[in-house]
Amino acid sequence: MAGETTGVEIVDAALAGEAAPFAERLVADQVASKLASQDATLWGPEAESEASIRLSWTTLHKSSRPLIGEIEALRTDLRSEGVDRVVLAGMGGSSLAPEVITATDGVALTVLDTTDPGQVADALAGDLERTVIVVSSKSGGTVETDSHRRIFAKAFADAGIDASRRIVVVTDPGSPFAELSEKEGYRKIFLADPNVGGRYSALTAFGLVPAGLAGADVARLLDQAASVADTLAADSADNPAVKLAAAWVAAHEKGAEKVVIADTGSGIKGFADWAEQLIAESTGKQGTGLLPVAVEGPDSPGFADAKDDATPVAVGQAEGTAKISVTGSLGAQFLLWEFATAFAGRLLGINPFDQPDVEAAKKAARSLLDNPDKLKGGEEPSTVDGAVEVFGSAGVATEGKLADILRAFFDSAPETGYIAVQAYLDRLDDASTSLLRGEIAKRTGRQTTFGWGPRFLHSTGQYHKGGHQNGVFLQITGAVEQDLDVPDRPYTLGVLQHAQALGDGQVLAEHGRPVLRLHLTDRAAGLAELVRAVQEAGE
Repeated sequence: MAGETTGVEIVDAALAGEAAPFAERLVADQVASKLASQDATLWGPEAESEASIRLSWTTLHKSSRPLIGEIEALRTDLRSEGVDRVVLAGMGGSSLAPEVITATDGVALTVLDTTDPGQVADALAGDLERTVIVVSSKSGGTVETDSHRRIFAKAFADAGIDASRRIVVVTDPGSPFAELSEKEGYRKIFLADPNVGGRYSALTAFGLVPAGLAGADVARLLDQAASVADTLAADSADNPAVKLAAAWVAAHEKGAEKVVIADTGSGIKGFADWAEQLIAESTGKQGTGLLPVAVEGPDSPGFADAKDDATPVAVGQAEGTAKISVTGSLGAQFLLWEFATAFAGRLLGINPFDQPDVEAAKKAARSLLDNPDKLKGGEEPSTVDGAVEVFGSAGVATEGKLADILRAFFDSAPETGYIAVQAYLDRLDDASTSLLRGEIAKRTGRQTTFGWGPRFLHSTGQYHKGGHQNGVFLQITGAVEQDLDVPDRPYTLGVLQHAQALGDGQVLAEHGRPVLRLHLTDRAAGLAELVRAVQEAGE
């Protein structure tokens, strides 16, 4: 892999100078060594109770070693039975790390962190005779993951396959899910370290089990993390995590609260999507925080033309307009960015281990599921333009041509604010939707994020509600051609997906965030019309 030497370079001289006092403060307060020794007092008395049960990630490069043999033994057994297709059902921290690990290692893993019926149906259409599903959830109560477990268990049974032999579980010790899994007799239950939060769990069983079963070299990953552990624990201005956190916060204090992340040939695939959750969910609260913006490359809008409200960070060697570059192997970068994020929390005066606003969207979605009449026919679009129905929160203009509606909506974002595109669609079949990020950023000159729903709810969803209040939110939902029942539940996947979109939109609106929802009555036609409207809106 390129960039085996781990380091952080602050390329921009002015930023390096501004970061120095923040680095000095971290060093003087011995924050690195205290974090490495799991000192829960670093983020103040209000955070101490939470931090005291969230710091085991600092030693996972050692404590996760026993997992390696267990994973390899199970993989060998499954292969001997002809089972070599791995599906992962997990959300947020349970899916993002395994996805980047397997993509970087070039091994196949089918990741289900969606409620889109079409995407789940595609996963079901694979060869079930060769399939094992890893169901990852700290408690088992995550509605998406529970739905996937139920759907696959029924599919196995319908195919004459013993479902209990094809379900592997990753959960916390003593969780309701652990108890259920014992009762159901699932193939293997891996108990993760309970003193690690989801977004810091890359090197726990949540990251290693699905990736290892898929064939990734997870022992090497732990070796990579171990190689930088002592460096990251050093109270030194040369500590790369100290440098990174100091640069982020120095930029933030001058109005650059966005961190734009582009890969510049690191050899790591999809790292920004993992870092996005880590940074946004850890820092985006109390009206402050760092908003990560994952972009396609260093030449992309938002990175190449970043303004004073954003700091371009290269994963790999510095290129183009990058102000910071971070190099190193994947395992080393996991640990480096985790340390840096915890340090940034200290400097920003927030608790980097809670997520106070994430539950709100879940509650709103559950409320809608409990009142299905609110989901059926209770909403009328303000405007219908071809295959696009338009809905908006209070104060959002929704009359006229789609291009005019979009132009007004984009213009309502402050110049130093951001536009969040949130697509509750199939991220495989509707993959072209992600191209909207670059188009909107290019045509509006505003930082633009893109998230697949409900995946982003377990990631940037915290920042959108708890961070800087300068975002506008474009939701895209779509008609469901063929729905999927969720066994023993009173809703289908399509209904759940719709409830999640409406629920999150409702919470955003309650927080005073502008929300424009575009519903595609025909996904292909609607997307084509939406792209044309975005292009026209930017003219």
